[in-house]
Formats: sequence, structure tokens, C-alpha cells
Amino acid sequence: MTDTAHALGAARTLWELVELRADLTPDRPVLLQQDRVLTFGELRERAERCAAGLYGAGVRPGTVVAWQLPTRIETAVLSFALARLGAVQSPVIPFYRDREVGFALRESKAEFFAVPGVWRGFDHTEMARRLGARGVFEAYGPESLPDGDPAVLPPPPASGEDVRWIYWTSGTTSDPKGVLHTDRSLIAGGSCLAHALHLTEDDIGSMAFPYAHIAGPDYTVMLLLYGFPAVMFEQFALPEALAEYRRHGVTVAGGSTAFYSMFLAEQRKQPGEKLIPTLRLLAGGGAPKPPEVYHAVVREMGCQLTHGYGMTEVPMITMGSPDDTTENLATTEGRPPAGMEIRIADDGSGNGEVRLRGEAVCQGYLDPAQTAAAFDEDGFLITGDVGHVTASGHLVLTGRIKDIIIRKGENISAKEIEDLLHRHPAVGDAAVVGLPDPDRGERVCAVIEQPPGADPLTLAAVTEFLRGEGLSVHKLPEQVEVVDALPRNETLRKVLKYKLREKFA
Repeated sequence: MTDTAHALGAARTLWELVELRADLTPDRPVLLQQDRVLTFGELRERAERCAAGLYGAGVRPGTVVAWQLPTRIETAVLSFALARLGAVQSPVIPFYRDREVGFALRESKAEFFAVPGVWRGFDHTEMARRLGARGVFEAYGPESLPDGDPAVLPPPPASGEDVRWIYWTSGTTSDPKGVLHTDRSLIAGGSCLAHALHLTEDDIGSMAFPYAHIAGPDYTVMLLLYGFPAVMFEQFALPEALAEYRRHGVTVAGGSTAFYSMFLAEQRKQPGEKLIPTLRLLAGGGAPKPPEVYHAVVREMGCQLTHGYGMTEVPMITMGSPDDTTENLATTEGRPPAGMEIRIADDGSGNGEVRLRGEAVCQGYLDPAQTAAAFDEDGFLITGDVGHVTASGHLVLTGRIKDIIIRKGENISAKEIEDLLHRHPAVGDAAVVGLPDPDRGERVCAVIEQPPGADPLTLAAVTEFLRGEGLSVHKLPEQVEVVDALPRNETLRKVLKYKLREKFA
């Protein structure tokens, strides 16, 4: 990390970070979207005017403002306007509907709610009214944001330690949890990402994920620290998005493992011709990365791949670095930054539950009972992930506690089997789950998504392959299901294993 980035990383608040960067490089671009360009100076100016308009509408320091907006320049401006005011923000993923949105509005006690109107055929304004939301306003087009004279504004917040962010977990099996963050925890997470990737002001990044995801501020902090821009994608799909990557000369792309696989699939349509000529790095996190995906990206796309580990509660925990060894980049989640403590609650096997303590860790949840259950007696966040730390300080994740399949009293890692399945040429993606079994306790079920044109896989073919890869006999799947597409969420396209358990149990 450069000296300038180190200095900016010490900013107390997100608004202070915006001001410092705008003073340094006011005319450099920060956000690119189609033909539109927003500079760092314009970000400060527009956010202040928007903050003044919000202030005139009654938003004050501490006012809870929910927003459910797509990945657009206006969304970032509104978010920083709220940061300027010291309001409490509750970002909601734009794909969520009545159940999740209603829950978020009720639990956060939001006094205002920003929506995009009709977006992708769905009327968000009507949903907001149906849910009885307060202070509903639309914030979508370039002229849609509140506007006012910054002279009316009170001083910006001085402390970055107050809770000003409520992010929502996915809520795939129950109601979402409201995760409490401060400006400083978000700056610490973004600093971890920036420090590991060794980016420069000459890079051009990309946001292909919802800005309302915890990755939104994570990535934006990195832009502010290093002073380079990112291309925003309101809707991400390949191959349609490739033209924007090429037009803007994107050097850093990614998002999650599913994104890597999507880029690979497109690259394989034109082998030998680089998919994005300027691309030098894929980076992301959010879901485990099979080693074979790393090797395929480097081999076929001609760029580096660095993968990290984060969650809504801790936006960045570890991150691979381009100067890591090939072995570490392929098989680990990278190293933590200074200030992130990782404790492994070893179960005697060399692996154990991963626990975390540091500035990037959230303050807990809206529900105090959930907060009490989430931290151990020493203040470490209990993640539910299982892994170990290598002698070089790299974190290896071997699965989640709920992904440990207990068959006849023996623990089996779903991730170990998934990593091996990804080596099979007829496997596009795979998810392994444990299903209830009266004789074994649980049986191992492999659910496979195949690439176009592949011969259908059978249980016999899968087990024969895994035997050849050296998998122990007691870990072999007893059930194989081939599906057209694995069920995924709408943010980082994580596989929803609970749906597989429900379907095939």
C-alpha cells in the first residue's frame, strides 16, 4: 500500500475519506457507467448537495434511511450524502421482495426509504406503499436525487465508531439478521482488500455486484484509497457486459467464484484470443474457490486470480495477493491484514471453527440475543466456518460446520469432494450436501451442473472418478443428481444448499 493510501486509511469517517481524496485528485474519475463519468471532486460536490436536499426533507444525524437501489452512480452519491449527514443507512438488495424488505423496514425502524420506481419490470414504489413504508422517495435517474444548498448542512460526523450501517444477511432459511457496522469497520475492510491487491491509480476496476451488498463500500473504499475508477454494471450478464469491460479498459474484474466460472465459459468460446485484452487480475470472494478454477483462469484467460474471504459481518477477513505463491493462491483464502486476529477452535483434527476479532468485525446485530450468541467470551466472532492457518499465515477453509457431513460417525468435508469434482471435464459446478439417512445418519449427495454438450454423469462414473483422484472410500457419494442449474442467490451467486437439501432429501 502506498504512503498516501496508508494515510487515507486512517480517516475517521467515510466522509473524511471522500474529502481527503477529492482534495488530492479532484479531476480523476471514480465511477464510470456507460457514457457517464463521475470524478472524485464531483462525488464530493454532488453528495453535499444531495445531503442538503435530504436535510431539508428532515434527515438528521442518526435518522435511519433505508435504500433499495441498483448499482448506479446515483446510488453511490446518495449513500455518501447520507454518510455526510451521519444518518444510519440500511441498504437492501434490489432483488429482495415483500418478505425481506418488510422485515428490514420494520426491524430498522426506517424513517425514509429510497427506491428506484419501476426497475426490471417490478414496481418498487408500489411495494413500498403496500408495506406501509415511511418517507418513500424515488432515486434512480441523474436528476432524481434530492438537491439543496450545502450551506445549510451541520458539521460532518467526527467519529467513525458509531453504528451508522445496517446490512442484512441473506436470510435463506429464516428472517435476515441486521448486521451493525461503523464507518471505521467498513474502512478497515476496504483497506484489507486494497492492501492485498497491490493496485495503482492506473488500474480500472469494476462493480458487477449489487452496490447494496457489503462489497459496495468495501470496493469503494479501495477506489478512494488508491484514486482509480471502477465501471458500474446495473445489470451484469455475459456476454452482454463484455463490451463495457473492453470499452473502458478494465484491468481488475471479478466478484465471486461464480463470476470466475462465467468469465471462463466465455473465454472458452474464443480460445487463444484474450477475452478482455486489458484484464490482468480477477479478484473476489464470497464463496469457496476450487483450486482447479484458479489454474484454469491463469492458464486460459492469461491473468492472475486472487481470492479472499469475507462475510456481511466482516467485509474482508483475508485476501490473496498477486505476489503469493501459486500453491497459496490456488489452495488458500490469503492472509489477514495487520489487526485481524484469527483463532481456530481446533477440534483435534488440525481443523476447527474460525473465529475473528479486529476493527473490520461488525458491532453485532440489531437483535441483542443474536449478538450475545455470535461472540465468544473473548470477543471473537463465531463464523461457523471450518479451517486452519498454515505456517505462512494463510487461511485454508475446509467447509462450514453445517457442511460437515457425519456418515456413520465419521466427519466428511463437502468442500473436499467438491474440489475434486471440479477437476472432472463433465462438471461445470458441483455442490455436495448431507441428506438424512436412517442407516448412516447422513448420506453424501453430489449435485452437479454440467457444461453444454457434456455426456450425462452417473453415480458409477462419479465414484470411479473420485476413487481415481484418491478420495477415501467412506467419503464417496451415495447419490448423484444432475441439474440444469444449481440454485443461487442474486448477490454473489452463492449456491443455496438448503434448497438442494429440501429437494433431494
